[in-house]
Amino acid sequence: MLLELSHITAAYGPVQVLEDVSLSVPEGGAVGILGANGAGKTTTLRAISGTVRVPNGSIAFDGASIRGRRPEQVAALGIAHVPEGRGTLGNLSVRDNLLVGAYLRRDHHQVEQDIDFLLDLFPNLRQRYKSNGSALSGGEQQMMAVGRAFMSKPRLLVLDEPSLGLAPSTAKDVYAAIRRLRLESGIAMLVVEQNANLAFSIVDSAVVLETGRSILGGTTAELQGNDEIRKAYLGV
Repeated sequence: MLLELSHITAAYGPVQVLEDVSLSVPEGGAVGILGANGAGKTTTLRAISGTVRVPNGSIAFDGASIRGRRPEQVAALGIAHVPEGRGTLGNLSVRDNLLVGAYLRRDHHQVEQDIDFLLDLFPNLRQRYKSNGSALSGGEQQMMAVGRAFMSKPRLLVLDEPSLGLAPSTAKDVYAAIRRLRLESGIAMLVVEQNANLAFSIVDSAVVLETGRSILGGTTAELQGNDEIRKAYLGV
């Protein structure tokens, strides 16, 4: 497994948020995390990225423990986190936002090729290439955030609520591009998403969190066939 969490707990100060979460992401695979607000989805991603304390359990990436590592150490191993809220650098152009993601790279020719790949993937960004990030729409900012993370050449892309705040049609466009990014790059993904229908369009499997615990997991087909999941997350 590329990423494996086993029975982790996590806390903000004295407040424990995760009680018992386990999940795994295979090399090149895509896994979703579903759950209601407050279930611990974002905290799980922060535990992986090293921005929240994990007193118990194990987190392994490519077979090596990363529990307790600093965020910059985790990122250097090949885990790129696209946070909720996108983290747009509003005073920088689209190009410069993308280059921020590549700041540790020295393969300058490949950096330019990767930018061209992203502009083909996200044609809206090509049209707004010289515009400041603050001038972009919400959907364009989300595309740029995904692209900036990809520019670090990660092995695992961690996405927190890519559809948050987007109109349904825009969210579908963003997910279509993310799906193409996965297919064409082979990058592994871990996706937190409230809209399970969107998540299921790109992930192979998912886990369901409830009050800080992973209570259910399975393939996309298995979860889509589960009556409780369908009623709670698919609206059917």
